[in-house]
Amino acid sequence: MYPLLFRAVLSRFDPEFAHHAGMAVIRALGVPPFSWATRALTRPDPTLRVEALGLTFPSPFGVAAGFDKNAVGVRGLAALGFGHVEVGTVTAIPQDGNPKPRLFRLVADRAVINRMGFNNAGADAAARRLARLRRGAPDTVIGVNIGKSRVVEVEDATADYVASATRLAPLADYLAVNVSSPNTPGLRGLQAVETLAPLLRAVREAAGSAPLLVKIAPDLPDEEIAAIARMAVEEGLAGIIAHNTTISRDGLLTDPATVEAAGAGGLSGAPLKQRSLDVLRVVRDAVPEDFCVIAVGGVETPEDVQERLDAGATLVQGYTAFLYRGPFWGREINRGLVRRGTGRA
Repeated sequence: MYPLLFRAVLSRFDPEFAHHAGMAVIRALGVPPFSWATRALTRPDPTLRVEALGLTFPSPFGVAAGFDKNAVGVRGLAALGFGHVEVGTVTAIPQDGNPKPRLFRLVADRAVINRMGFNNAGADAAARRLARLRRGAPDTVIGVNIGKSRVVEVEDATADYVASATRLAPLADYLAVNVSSPNTPGLRGLQAVETLAPLLRAVREAAGSAPLLVKIAPDLPDEEIAAIARMAVEEGLAGIIAHNTTISRDGLLTDPATVEAAGAGGLSGAPLKQRSLDVLRVVRDAVPEDFCVIAVGGVETPEDVQERLDAGATLVQGYTAFLYRGPFWGREINRGLVRRGTGRA
């Protein structure tokens, strides 16, 4: 039903407008009595619970950063059956992001190109919302993804990240450092181990007891990915999120002229499926068995989630397929995992 509705109606709307309209519905689903009815339909089976990062996740499947940039839809997303919500990316300084249009669908590929540019209301606004959430939804696992403010020079990035971590870590179940978005100039250069290690060291100190993870790009060579993974272990991080969007346009089914017209930005969705698995395996081979690895990229079905769990992912996140598969995508994943025997008694 939803795929037909998407193709006939929703795909005609501007993608960013459609996202905001969808978020309004999600926010409503997080408010009683709608949340009670929604949870009755979508609550994950208790056997899907996962212990990781010192937390209990109701399901191994959660929402990746980028979907809820300002922590406004957490209750609704949790009501829809997602095991955790990673909000953000949040920057210390509020920013509007890149000029519009900046979000483009590639329907034939079940993919999206975005160059949003960390549009968000800033760390102070996020902290106020998270404080309210902690009072009203204490059992929801909330990760907070932080990035560099655009107006801050790259050489001053550490202090900028530390400012966000100091403000947000006390309210986060875990903190994720985003140095891998392709949409902030100079950001990916921070992934060099010699630059990244001192940055993560400073943020970890500021984060206190909050588990700290780093989110990497899929476009790095495998040997650099492995080096970052080993460094994360050495620096005492709690985990790695593998991975962010890609700047590659290889293997797309969409007409090349349409892809070129969309322009620069990160590609997400089904085309990342194989690279996501490859990066996951590189990371898993480089870290201890009990080190948390969150797999992201190209996830659409319960089989995709199971494949990543079998490849060593501790948790799995998705985003883009939400646009193509509809509001009950989380329930679809969770029920499929139970049928496949993923749940543990």
